[in-house]
Amino acid sequence: MTDETRNPPVRDLTPEDVARGLAEDRMILVDVREPNEIEVERYPSAVVVPLSTFDPAEIPDPQGRQVVFACRSGRRSVTASQAAQAAGLPYDAHLAGGILAWKAAGLPTES
Repeated sequence: MTDETRNPPVRDLTPEDVARGLAEDRMILVDVREPNEIEVERYPSAVVVPLSTFDPAEIPDPQGRQVVFACRSGRRSVTASQAAQAAGLPYDAHLAGGILAWKAAGLPTES
């Protein structure tokens, strides 16, 4: 087994790339943070699939849109992307820097 099979590559997307993709309906954002984190602050319009109980089958059909994973800082989103790829799904992108980078870029959150 190669390293790439064990740890498939995950593409970093900037908050601006993701915000544009969401605005243009080209992306679906999957937030893998836990419910207690999401209660405090969430990405607008994100689908929630917590990493602690992560099942790639719970990700809604993206209907042609690119699936992008997100979390707090960008670590769990990489793990989720790799798990989805291991399950045979072509979901290889995440929001680099997570919600911290999202807010630093001045993008909106909901509370």
